[in-house]
Parts: sequence; structure tokens; C-alpha cells
Amino acid sequence: MSGRFGPVLRWLASSAESGRTREVSFMSVKQSERILSNFLAYLDGLRERGAVHFDDKIKAWHVLDYHDVLQVLTDSAAFSSDVAPLAPKQEDFDLFKKGNFVRADDPVHRRLRGLVSRAFTPKMIAGLEPRITEVTLQLLDDADAGGDQWDLIEQLGYPLPFIVIAEMLGIPVSDRAFVRRLSDTFFEVHNVDPEQSLDSLGESAVNNVAPLLRELNTHLLEFVRRRRKNPGDDLTSKLLEVEVDGVRLDDEETVGFLGLLLLAGHVTATSTLGNTVLALHENPEVWTQLRADPALIPAAVEESMRYRPPFPRLGRQATKDVEIGGQKIPAGAFVLAWLTTANRDDRVFADPDRFDIHRAPNPHLTFGKGMHFCLRGALARLEVGIALRLLMERYSDIRVRDDLPVNLRNPWAMIGVNQLPIEVRKG
Repeated sequence: MSGRFGPVLRWLASSAESGRTREVSFMSVKQSERILSNFLAYLDGLRERGAVHFDDKIKAWHVLDYHDVLQVLTDSAAFSSDVAPLAPKQEDFDLFKKGNFVRADDPVHRRLRGLVSRAFTPKMIAGLEPRITEVTLQLLDDADAGGDQWDLIEQLGYPLPFIVIAEMLGIPVSDRAFVRRLSDTFFEVHNVDPEQSLDSLGESAVNNVAPLLRELNTHLLEFVRRRRKNPGDDLTSKLLEVEVDGVRLDDEETVGFLGLLLLAGHVTATSTLGNTVLALHENPEVWTQLRADPALIPAAVEESMRYRPPFPRLGRQATKDVEIGGQKIPAGAFVLAWLTTANRDDRVFADPDRFDIHRAPNPHLTFGKGMHFCLRGALARLEVGIALRLLMERYSDIRVRDDLPVNLRNPWAMIGVNQLPIEVRKG
């Protein structure tokens, strides 16, 4: 482990031995920037081996360029989202998978997404703006009560999207601490080593995650059954009521969708808010531009999603022999479509390593493409945009503290921070 990738690979090796790769050890902002730079350098090294190439160590194909990644994401006939073969058959995974249409193919995906889309509508999301604003203001009041130095993720980045989702689903206040513990632990045990075979990752997932999924499935199944008997004015009740061609979601499918939202949904907004503030810290002139013209905030959020996508890659399995990027991928092969590198392809994005909020168009692939385009993206954009606007309205200065450590997630699993200490000034 030498050369420019040495620090990252040494850290990953030590993390794998300890069984914890959710986060990098506490480090300064400068050190966290170096870890992210090393991660990008590692991906540059992959790119030098070919835009599409087979990795014998992990037994999978890397796809790195924008248009090749786009082909993988949009050609659902050739690339399946169902990568269940990576994990041995196990009842807890099977139950969780039933309503998780992100990992389903047509016609199952079409039916599940059609049902969910009837309840999870753009109008419903837009209608959440007043409540998101209210929750954000309350969280900022709580943060201010502790002084002018606080942690962005702990005080705002995590609780805001989690509270919004929990209320949207109708999850009782008494359940929130339980679900948060499961959600945090779920991502904590996801061990991602760039040199570990995908088969062994599947075995590791069963050993580490199955007990958590069992507990989550049991809890959500009880909640769904209560809602079916006593519906309320929430998304869960609406999901149980909607039907397409006379067919409704069953209890297990509803559990899968709720689990998807709870475990993966809120972290999109959490990571994006942290990533955006970190990028603004690295590019202070952009703070000035946003304060001068708050109408640029949506563009800043969009650029942050391109610049540091929360989920760095998506997995697919080839359903047939297929050619991509001049390489022939055999049926049954596993494919890693790298959103991180696609979003920095200089044939699509001019000066891709620059954080540029004036970039237009900005056709990043952070939320996928094709039939698996992320429903959660619209809500994440709304939450982060409101949070940034209210932060700037309340504080005349927002600085990431250089004297306190940043807690960075493992970028192979998720690009984001778990702790981001800031100092704010009013007036």
C-alpha cells in the first residue's frame, strides 16, 4: 500500500480489521479534504485501467464514464437492479426486499412504483414546505440555546429529514429513537472495502445486517398492521389505500418501502446538507454569492449533489451478454456504475473538479436515471434548500471550525460527514 492511494487503503485495511468502516477516525477539516481527494485519486486510478474494465479482486466490472454509466442505469433489459445473488438467501433480507422497488425489475418494479407514486406525489412533497420550515426553525432555536458553536449534523442535518419522514409516515414519537438507532447501526455495519470481493460482502451483510433487519421488519410490520386497522392522515395509510388495477400493496411490501425510506431516505438529505456546507467552506466566495442572491440556492444544492453524490456507486447485474464502452460483459456479471466519476466526466461537465453553482445544464446522475430515478430526490432538494436559506437568514457568518475534528463517513459506502462542527454569528 504505497503511493497516492496508500493513506486511504491503509485506513480501509485497519477499518476492516476492526469491523467498523462507517466513518473515518476524527480528523481536521484539512485531513478530511485529503481523504476525499485520495478517494477521487483512487477512482482516477481505476479510470486509467479503462472506462469499463473487470476487477479480478472484487469479481465485478467497473463502469466509470458518464454515458456508459447512463447506459447501465437506463437499459433495464440488460442490467438488473436485483443484486440479491450477492447475499445468500435469508428470510430477513427477503422480507425487506418485497417492497424495496429500488432493487426490483419490471413488472414488479412498475407495479410497486406505480402504487407508491399514487401516494408519494409532487403535490404532497410541495405541501411539506411549511412544516419543513417550522421544524428547521425549531431546531435552529434549540441549537442557539447552546451557544454559537454547535454541530451541523447533530443539531440540524440528521434530525430535520428524520423528523419529516417520521411525521410523513405517521411513526409515533415514541418510535423515533428506536428507528434512528437501527438506521444508524445499519449503515455502521456496512463494511465496504474496495479490494473485498462482492461475494464476501454479501456474506458479511447477512452476518451483520440480518439481525437488524429482523428487528426492523418486526417493528414495521406491527406498525403497518395497526395502520391498516386504524388508518390516519399519513403516507403509510395512503399507501395501504391506493390501488392500481384493483391491486394494493400487501403488508410485507409496505414494510419494504417504509424500510427503504427510513434507512436510506433521510441520509440523502443529511449527507447533502453536510456536503454542501463543507463545499461552501472550501469555496467561501460562493457563500457571498448565495447571500447576494438567495435564488441561487437550488443551483448550489444541485451542484453539491453532483460534486459529492451521497451514494458513490450503484450495483447492477447483467441479464444477458452486453457490450458497453467497447467491452463485452457476460450475462450474470456484476457491474458497479460509479456515479462519482460519471458526475466528473469532463466530456459532460466543464472543469468538473470545480464547485460551480452556475453550471448549466447540470445533468448529474446522483439520483439515478430511467425507471429507478429516485423519488426521494425531490424531498431532499426541498429540505436542504430550506435549511440553507434559513441558515443564511439567521446568521451573518457560518464557519466550519478548523480546530475541532470532522467525522467523515467511509466514502466507498457513502460520501458525507457524521459530525461537522460550526461556529455561527448573528447580525
